[in-house]
Amino acid sequence: MRGVPKVVIMLTADAFGVLPPISRLSKDAAMYHFVSGFTSKVAGTERGITEPTPTFSTLFGEPFMPLDPMFYAKMFGERMEKYGTRVYLINTGWTGGAYGEGKRINLPYTRAMVTAALNGDIEKAEFKHHDIFNVDVPQHIDGVPDIVLNPRKTWKDKLAYDSQARKLAAMFEENAAKKYPNMEEAVREAGPHSK
Repeated sequence: MRGVPKVVIMLTADAFGVLPPISRLSKDAAMYHFVSGFTSKVAGTERGITEPTPTFSTLFGEPFMPLDPMFYAKMFGERMEKYGTRVYLINTGWTGGAYGEGKRINLPYTRAMVTAALNGDIEKAEFKHHDIFNVDVPQHIDGVPDIVLNPRKTWKDKLAYDSQARKLAAMFEENAAKKYPNMEEAVREAGPHSK
């Protein structure tokens, strides 16, 4: 069938500096992140913002949709399954620390990750599961230093990374519980885990 994407890329900008720069998502995780729509508002991009603020924007932008967001998430998951579509979450935010301490992920690295996702080269990599964010992270992509793919390794203080990662995971959990009480258990379980 023409017009059916083989790859879907969801973009986020994590100002906490803890999300991997690229993650492969399972069907349920893709549905979870689709409805969550996480990103960060940062100074210079949003009026009145002086420090990074997490934002969860349903379906990445809270577009007007007449039905429950979970309806669209389920439709997305069904099409992923039917057409074998792979989904990746790409973080263009910070690494090595949160906003103000870490640095923005290098644009050429992001381009290399997008290219690897689109042409399928990423699937040749070994993947490791990130337990807190519950995603699969490639351990090598040509053009990207391996250390960059594992954000914990870019932090000087590894325990501070763990704490910050769990803090962000708890925000995901709170958002899902508050906004999507009817979320299927398999989808909820595919999201981040703070404990």
